[in-house]
Amino acid sequence: MSRFSRAIQSNTGAESDEVLPLIWAFLYFFFLLCGYYILRPVRDEMAVQGGVQHLPWMMTATFVTLTLVTPWFGFLSARIPRYRLFLLVYAFFGVNLVGFFLVMMNHIGPEWVARAFFVWLSVFNLFVVSVFWSFMADLFTPEQGTRLFGLIAAGGSTGAMTGPLLTTGLTYLIPIPFLMLVSAGCLGACMICIHRLELWSRSRAGAPSGSRGEPVGGHMLAGIGLVFRSRYLLGICAYLFLLTTTATFLYLEQTKLVSEQVASSEARTRLFATMDFAVNSITFLTQVFVTGQLIRRFGLASALVMLPLASAVGFGIIGFVPLLVLYVLFTVVRRVGEYAIAKPAREVLFTVVSREEKYKAKNFIDTAVSRGGDATTGWLVSGVKALGATTGQIAWAMVPAACFWAWLALKLAKREEALRLNRELAISPSSQG
Repeated sequence: MSRFSRAIQSNTGAESDEVLPLIWAFLYFFFLLCGYYILRPVRDEMAVQGGVQHLPWMMTATFVTLTLVTPWFGFLSARIPRYRLFLLVYAFFGVNLVGFFLVMMNHIGPEWVARAFFVWLSVFNLFVVSVFWSFMADLFTPEQGTRLFGLIAAGGSTGAMTGPLLTTGLTYLIPIPFLMLVSAGCLGACMICIHRLELWSRSRAGAPSGSRGEPVGGHMLAGIGLVFRSRYLLGICAYLFLLTTTATFLYLEQTKLVSEQVASSEARTRLFATMDFAVNSITFLTQVFVTGQLIRRFGLASALVMLPLASAVGFGIIGFVPLLVLYVLFTVVRRVGEYAIAKPAREVLFTVVSREEKYKAKNFIDTAVSRGGDATTGWLVSGVKALGATTGQIAWAMVPAACFWAWLALKLAKREEALRLNRELAISPSSQG
């Protein structure tokens, strides 16, 4: 064993045969989120350019797009082996980026391109990250997920820190459209990592059933049916819907305040990039030094419940004092809590479900349910404000919603533990004897 491998083992708790996939998974998530965060500050500025008043329409367009795309992913995953499916997905998005580069360089319909890019990147982010975590849940066991998912997520945070820095630096050297090509290059690097992880999966002995990448079977709408037949998956839907609803309200109000109080496009882009860098720096440190220890020592429930409780406190504060600086600070705290703790913990919930549920149901939950929450919240906030509700009153209404969200987190953690124990009993030697 090399000194490098021993160093990784001693610092991460990984077993000797887990070092290689851990490195490739780390790099995979690094390049994936680096490519996304190169473009995220551009998307947030385009949300302002496309008109803050049009955000509910753009969120609805995102939801509709995902509703149409998700069944086709289910169709392809039923018939195409995992390896070819993932390469197809990333190649498709890479071609899209080249298309945006060409349109932007030729200055074709800037306002409509801004809106289309907002929708596209919102779809891209959820879809490719969902595919990534489906792959991880397929490769690793629940026990491995508890130990390793926080470290793998740190790869994404490292990429998410690198992306905004590249955006800030590269915009002094190249026009913004060239960022599309840089991001497409990151997707190419993801495809190399997928190849290496697939080779490892095929070569290991005693791999979990289905982990060698065969098509999962079924039909294109199976994911929706799987969700509605499982109280556990419906609970995950509700958890994610509440997360998205509270996050979208915060995003809408913050974007409105930024558009009113920050005058120039450059200043707004730098503010968004600075927030991204702060979030991802803190997230990285939390994932490396806190997340895994938190889940191992205090259980999955502690990680799932922290974000709802922090949200209840935050909404109470901005309900009293709706200042931009407090919105920015609350956004940073929430995003750190989501990416560093809640997200890895939520992915552990999927390690105890069937392989078809990991791909089809999970993709439906991560995409259509999430963006459905965005669209619903956008129109709901617009509607209640039209009836005379203030931002502070809506913020206060989010407090009991966050408390219910915390209760739901505890129920999901309890159910995950029961399913994990049943699975362990089912595959133990004594149960087979």
